[in-house]
Amino acid sequence: MSSLPKPIGSGASQKFYHSTKDPPLFFIMMRLNVKVALLFLTTIGFFTVLILWSVCGKEPKNLQDWRRTGKFSLDRLAELQSAEEIDCDINGEYVIGCRKEGDEVYLPFSFLHKYFEVYGKLATYDGLERFEWSHSYSKVYHPKGKYDSRGVFMYFENYNVEVRDRVKCVSAIEGVPISTQWESQGYYYPTQIAQFGLSHYSKNLTEPEPRRKIIEDGERELAKWVVPHPGTVERVNDKTAGSKVLRFKTGELYLDAIKLKMEHVLDFIMSLNIVLSGNSSFSVVLQNRESREIYNLHYITSDILITVQDNNVYHGLGLNQEWKKLTRDLIVDLQKGLNYLDKDKSKRKIPKSKLKIITILLRGYGAIDNLTLSSSEHIQQFYDAAEWFVRHQDTETGGWPIPVKRKLASGFHDLQSGWYSAMGQGHAISVLSRAYHHSGGDTRYLQAALAGLKPFQVPSTKGGVLATFLNKYHWYEEYPTKPASFVLNGFIYSLLGLYDLMTIAPPGQADEAEFLFREGMISLKGMLLFYDMGSVTSYDLRHVTLGVAPNLARWDYHATHINQLLLLSTIENEPLFAQTAERWIGYMAGKRAAHN
Repeated sequence: MSSLPKPIGSGASQKFYHSTKDPPLFFIMMRLNVKVALLFLTTIGFFTVLILWSVCGKEPKNLQDWRRTGKFSLDRLAELQSAEEIDCDINGEYVIGCRKEGDEVYLPFSFLHKYFEVYGKLATYDGLERFEWSHSYSKVYHPKGKYDSRGVFMYFENYNVEVRDRVKCVSAIEGVPISTQWESQGYYYPTQIAQFGLSHYSKNLTEPEPRRKIIEDGERELAKWVVPHPGTVERVNDKTAGSKVLRFKTGELYLDAIKLKMEHVLDFIMSLNIVLSGNSSFSVVLQNRESREIYNLHYITSDILITVQDNNVYHGLGLNQEWKKLTRDLIVDLQKGLNYLDKDKSKRKIPKSKLKIITILLRGYGAIDNLTLSSSEHIQQFYDAAEWFVRHQDTETGGWPIPVKRKLASGFHDLQSGWYSAMGQGHAISVLSRAYHHSGGDTRYLQAALAGLKPFQVPSTKGGVLATFLNKYHWYEEYPTKPASFVLNGFIYSLLGLYDLMTIAPPGQADEAEFLFREGMISLKGMLLFYDMGSVTSYDLRHVTLGVAPNLARWDYHATHINQLLLLSTIENEPLFAQTAERWIGYMAGKRAAHN
């Protein structure tokens, strides 16, 4: 314990108080009657506490007050603490643990999520925690104006096709994604390739102009390459390329590579013109800026799609020793390689902000031109997709065959490799129509789009995509099954492809596309309400053609149905489309059709 304060000075005669004047009256009174003073102070303290309690300590008058103040009353807290555990019998099938509070029974949200397919999460705002409930997880996009076939395709500027898990990689040979959706080895899936092209076309219209840095063009921008003996580098005119290029040759050893050292951290879209001889390669070295770990991306003369060894990712350029335009997203190329090595994708995901380019390497014999790093190259990636459709169209059928077997569901005959999809055909036509417009009238794209109409006239039972509902309505099948499946979203996508072609093609050249579009719109108006299940939509009509339970659409497909109808409403002023879309939007908020 600390000692008591001592008087100022020293000696027994020293006093605590000294003055020639008389002491104040209050001081005399306090000394005369200490008990009265204590009683006075106690009284003041009691009334102070009472006033404060009356102002601040009252419980909220009602639930609205409680929600506004965010405070529990003591009774309310006691009630929550006294909630008892209780078993909940679910339809006599199983039991889960619940809580009972008075007459209320509370079920775990984890059960509600699975049972009713509803969604929720805890969130904190201004320091207060709350639970956010949502009936669906998808987004509705309201069109800003009439649909323009020369503009953005639906809301595809939000798509990032190449980063999807079911994309194995983007082929360095063709420049388009390789799908693993129905076959793990990977294949070219026309629908996915078209979505890749349409997303980049749309991003090109909605994003700012890209940043570009030319690294080497053989003429004006000359990089400082490190050339070890016996390698050579020369800048020469190339008749095939039509410009001055950088031609290189290295020794046979791996360490003989010609190097360009860099410290590039902003932009990871690489483009260049390149030609390589056999056993040659172009490599980019990336480094994790935090861990300092090194990753090597090798673009090699091979037909392989992608392979990985340790931190070396290999993408094949093919065996064709001719000039080609190469456009690569280095982050995607690296991530696909890491995913290929480790199936637990979350462990190997590296944010773009943590990476930098530190070296570019040339090995073997070849030439490069216009080596550029940029923030995006959307239009070039769009044309990679358009060119794929020109090169790979079946000239006899006009279709783009899907090279894998597909089993839609029990009761439907399997689709054998080589089948056509109305959605794939429609998407391809949307790509080609825009390429014809954007290129200023390159007829290769127009002719491919027009030829792509052929499968729409061939019955699905004979290798085409045309089905008939109730012997009345013509329908273009996403999956030309037997019996017909009548998938809604794929049909509407095919209509958009037909509309794009009839809008962009020169007058008189797309009459067939217009006829098919008008026929399809009649069918959609007549059949649309077959897909309304009263609380959600149906993905297809198997409940009609197979006589089984409806195949209810997931919320992302349900939202797609809505977005498609809203877009069609801008093309044709049909009340059915807008009214149905609004009702279906209500389903996403938990609304249901009325009972009888």
